[in-house]
Formats: sequence, C-alpha cells, structure tokens
Amino acid sequence: MTHEGDRYVIGVDYGTLSGRALVVRVSDGAELGSAVLEYPHGVVDTVMPGSGRRLPPDWALQVPSDYVEVLRTAVPAAVEEARIDPAHVIGIATDFTACTMVPTTGDGTPLCDLDEFRDEPHAYVKLWKHHAAQGQADRITETARERGEAWLARYGGVISSEWEFAKGLQLLEEAPHVYAATEHWVEAADWIVWQLTGRYVRNACTAGYKGIRQDGAYPTREYLAALNPAFADFVDAKLDHEIGELGSAAGTLTAQAARWTGLPEGIAVAVGNVDAHVSAPAADAVAPGQMVAIMGTSTCHVMSSDVLAEVPGMCGVVDGGIVTGLYGYEAGQSGVGDIFGWFVANQVPAAYERAARAAGLGVHEHLTALAAEQPIGAHGLVALDWWSGNRSVLVDHDLSGLVIGLTLATRPEDVYRALLESTAFGARVIVETFAASGVPVTEFIVTGGLQKNALLMQVYADVLDMPLSVVTSSQGPALGSAIHAAVAAGAYEDVPAAAKAMGRREHAAYRPIPENVAAYDRLYAVYRELHDHLGRTSTAMRTLKAIRREAHA
Repeated sequence: MTHEGDRYVIGVDYGTLSGRALVVRVSDGAELGSAVLEYPHGVVDTVMPGSGRRLPPDWALQVPSDYVEVLRTAVPAAVEEARIDPAHVIGIATDFTACTMVPTTGDGTPLCDLDEFRDEPHAYVKLWKHHAAQGQADRITETARERGEAWLARYGGVISSEWEFAKGLQLLEEAPHVYAATEHWVEAADWIVWQLTGRYVRNACTAGYKGIRQDGAYPTREYLAALNPAFADFVDAKLDHEIGELGSAAGTLTAQAARWTGLPEGIAVAVGNVDAHVSAPAADAVAPGQMVAIMGTSTCHVMSSDVLAEVPGMCGVVDGGIVTGLYGYEAGQSGVGDIFGWFVANQVPAAYERAARAAGLGVHEHLTALAAEQPIGAHGLVALDWWSGNRSVLVDHDLSGLVIGLTLATRPEDVYRALLESTAFGARVIVETFAASGVPVTEFIVTGGLQKNALLMQVYADVLDMPLSVVTSSQGPALGSAIHAAVAAGAYEDVPAAAKAMGRREHAAYRPIPENVAAYDRLYAVYRELHDHLGRTSTAMRTLKAIRREAHA
C-alpha cells in the first residue's frame, strides 16, 4: 500500500543478458514494481550485428544502445506496474556487470555508433566475459612481477584478462586505429550514468577493482611503457577522470533522460556501481566477514573487512570498495549459471525435454528433480567449473571445463548434478583461501537468480559446511542500487544506514547436514587434486586453448 507522502527510488540492474528496473519505497525497501528488457542484440560472441562477420574465439561484445533502451522501456514499465506517481521518485541508481568497457569519443559517443567503425569489433563494448585479452593479461602480470610493482599484491598477484588494462592493451595492439580514436576508455557502469546526467564520473568501485587504482594512483607511465611504448599515456590520455565515491550523487537527471524514463528532471543520479558490490547492502551485509555471493551466469563474491590482507587470486581489495571505512574484497567464478545453461542447451536429449514438458517443468527443474533423488557421490563424477576459465583463485581464462568419471552408464542428470557440485567446490576454494590469508568468512549469503534452486543451495551449505543465508529479494542488485539512490538523494546519511532500513536477508535458510558434509569432503578432495594439477602444474588445458586459437586463425 502506498501513501501520498511516500518517496520512491529506482534501481536499474544491468546484467549480462538483460536490464531490470525496480521501484522501491525509501522508508522500508518495499519493492513495488519491476520490469525487464532482454537486450535486443544480446551477447555478440559469434558474428557481428549487421554484417555477419565472424568473431574469433573468446570474444564477447555488446551494443551500447541496448543499455539506453532499458531506460526507455523498463523504467517506465516498472513505474507503471508500481502504480506510483513518478513525481514522488527522488533518485535513480544503476549497477553493471564488470569489467565491461566502452570506447568513446570525447562527448561519450560509442565508437561503434560512428559510420567508419560499425563493422569493427574493437569499437564495440567488450563485455566482462570477453576473454580474448589473456595474452595481454599475462604480460601485465609478468611485467609487474619483474618490476616489483607493489599494487600487484592487492589483486592476489594476478591481473585478469577481464579488466580495463588487459582489454585496453589488446585494443592498442590489435586495432591501433580504434585505440587512437578512443578519447575515453569507459566502464559501462559509468557510461550509463553519463547518459543519465550528462557528466562523466568514474566510480570508485570499478576504478579500484578493475582499473588498478590503489591509494589514489594508477600504474606509472614507466610501467605502462614497459608493456608497450605506445601504451605509456594510456592512463593520462584515456582512463584517468574524476572519481565519485559510492553512495554520492554523480549529478542530476537531464531533460533528455527524464523524457526517456518518465521521471522528474533534476532528481539525484547516484555514482555508478558493480552488480556484485551493490548487492551487499541489499542483504544488509556490510559488516566484516559477511561474504555475499551474487549467483547468476557467473558468481561474484564480495565481503567487507577491517583487515587489509593479500589473498592469493582475489580480484582485488579496495579501501571503501563496498562501503566507506572498510576494505572491500572481491573474488569470483567466471562460469556458474552459464555452465548449467550450456549443458541444457547442448547436451540434453530430446526425451528429457519431452519428459519435462509432460511434468509441467522446465528442463533445468526436471534435471534438478532427478539429480536430487541421488545419494551424494552415486554418479561417480567430479567436474571442474572452468567452462569460462577460472577467475579465483587461479585467475586464468585459458583453463577449461572437465568432467571426470564418465562411463557408458552416466546419465544427463548425473552430469548436471556434478556441474552443480563443481561450482560449490569452486566457492569452497575461495572461502578457504580467504580464511588462510587472515580474512575469515563468518557468514555466506546468496543472492541472484540461482538462489531459487533449493538443491543447489543445500549443496553449497553442505560443501562449505556453514549455514547459508539468502537475500529475500529476488532482485538483489536492483535493490542495492535503489539503496544507493536513496543515499544519493539524501534520504539516509550513508549506505549502512540505508541498508539497515531497506535491505533484508533470511539468516541460515539452509543448514549443513553432517552426513552430507562428510560425503562431500571426499569428493572435494578429488576436486582439489584436479584443481591443483590442471590449474597449477599441467599445461594441457592451456595447450588445447592455443591449438584452438591457431585452428580458427
């Protein structure tokens, strides 16, 4: 029920496949209406839009006009569903997948919108899961180690191919004409705020985690020149810009953006943020030790701490990276829901699809029900969750997936369950690595689309041997963005205060079952053996990736 005096905020969550707008009441975080737009161009990873030009392996692009279309379509639809007066909306905030990069002109025009670059892949948005810059990422890491760059330890000792510098160096070396035309190398999280406000403000979150900005500084010109002499001015010429702190206002809604969204011109627009990090306030989980896992196509793990430590393979630690006054840690798994989706799309016989329809279920639900009937370990399988490479703790996107133990008796539900379990094993590696580094995880909290799979959640509780809490909102990132919008609009003093009033979670929704824990410990020992051998010792997976690239070339 709404009242005349109620105030509202809008959170817009830009995911991998779609954008979602959510209308939230400021006083208590009640979610009143939402709408989703599937990106018209989706993920461009096989052929270029329009021309049909084929892309090489490991590419993942997007079309930035799709992001604006979310503002035009999903925001007004969410307001309409909420049945509120738009005049009572006081702020809007957005979050984005990261690291997702947009090469633009000086005024923010994406290069792919220019006629001369419409069929140039490097002129498009490089989505977070664009992994074709692994060679550049390896050189960035190796050069930093050789030079003793102090910032490398803040990223677990390895720089990812998903991040700003690797993708920027790939742009320079593979398309120097596009690099020369790029006046700003912009995180999509900041580009969409630029479209809303007319002001370009870099958010502190992506600058720290994805842009190697530590203690107020980026890598030096000397270091960049050691990578490539033409890369020396990358920071000064294309990256460095005003930094906005999380929860502050980047500006106000322009007249044009007001027409797109149907919202009042001049309302507060919060500084941009990352879909993972913005979810912690949605769970009211911003205290030290509370690890929030945002589980969708991939999983990102974020946690605040009052301790600064070097955690091997973490995606970064940033002062104020989640909330002011604490160190924000990030880790992640590059493939989770994507792995399950791949299996259903490519490996499930038609008979299973027919059986699912007959039972009134989707294929995922049907496989989950069949898998849930099995005793732990009955499938005789262990899988490695590296279909999209490994983000943490190995940070190597030349690694690939594996299922071991297959026989002629193996059924689709066996493999499906092994894939579910593999992602829980990967999460356990991350949790154990943090604990061993002096940053213990005291509560594991799940948000995102995969939390609706009860079997998967119980598997995680059993594998981790700790209670699993869940965010009661099914739209954690969008709610987190709405919380930041409320702070930017002045409704709350800071993000923790807003999170306490507007965020929510169900504590210990899933508890570990002792006999399950013991059974999974045995399987996890096999997983760790494979993880350490194929991830740290053997070059087999990397060799196969190299052969694949050569064959496509």
